[in-house]
Amino acid sequence: MRADRLIAVLLLLQTKGRATAAEVARELEISERTARRDLEALSLAGVPVYSSAGRGGGWALVGGARTDLTGLTTDEARALFLAAGSASAAGPAAQAALRKLLGALPAPLREGARAAGTAVVVDAASWGRTAPPEPPHLPALQQAVVDGEQVVLGYRGRDKAPSVRTVSPLGLVTKAGVWYLIAGTEAGVRTFRVGRVTDVAPAGTPVVRPEGFDLRAAWEASAGEVERRRTETSVQALADPTLVPLLRRWLGPAHVAVGEPTADGRVAVELGGPSVPVLTAQFAGFGHRLEITTPEARERLRALAGELTELYAER
Repeated sequence: MRADRLIAVLLLLQTKGRATAAEVARELEISERTARRDLEALSLAGVPVYSSAGRGGGWALVGGARTDLTGLTTDEARALFLAAGSASAAGPAAQAALRKLLGALPAPLREGARAAGTAVVVDAASWGRTAPPEPPHLPALQQAVVDGEQVVLGYRGRDKAPSVRTVSPLGLVTKAGVWYLIAGTEAGVRTFRVGRVTDVAPAGTPVVRPEGFDLRAAWEASAGEVERRRTETSVQALADPTLVPLLRRWLGPAHVAVGEPTADGRVAVELGGPSVPVLTAQFAGFGHRLEITTPEARERLRALAGELTELYAER
């Protein structure tokens, strides 16, 4: 544990340039006394670490000295290359950085890290579809997130007129190959589909980050709202039990509630979706295997059946 901590202290100084014992203690979650003792131990061991007193003082590496020591364990190195080394997920810059890191790793760690870097391929395309292309404004938004700079965002929402607004880019999320921007706006934190962004221009002002903001929590809240809109209504039906797995694949397990079996061998189901017309259009092709019992949906299916009979009647 002491050796790991000394490595962490050294890397902290290498990253920050200068740090007080109190800052080291806070970063590593140790006591200030332990931090000071570790800093002195590094100096006594011949590491070019020195301290200076007064305002702006602290501990630093002599002349900005650097070390190739990464402090990574075998498991940490493998996890890093598994996460970032996918041939399809990592761009040229990331691949170049991983190659440099691989060269800096101690020899015993290299082979495992190299194998991990080629062990995973991420295919963003679902079956029967091609992967969506990378949105043209994604690099500019990534840069804005990293730089912490507000942008003037041109955006065209679904069924809405184009708009222009100044936003604070807080983070990016990719789901099933589609990119989303989580950003602060005058109306609060909002989610924008990056593929609908029409323009990105630096605003020259720093990002305004809500207190306690957490990207994962913000995305989960946004995704939950999307799921809620996808299931604003539901219909009741009687289904052939063998059809239930297909319904779950189509609608998602959360949108298919299975009830008790009936005397004729079918099961009662409740099927959720955005609207009755959308649901009836989806279910029409199941024929006798799925009998809708909700009156409004039955009426729509009768109308659809009449249209199909007229369209395909022999002439």
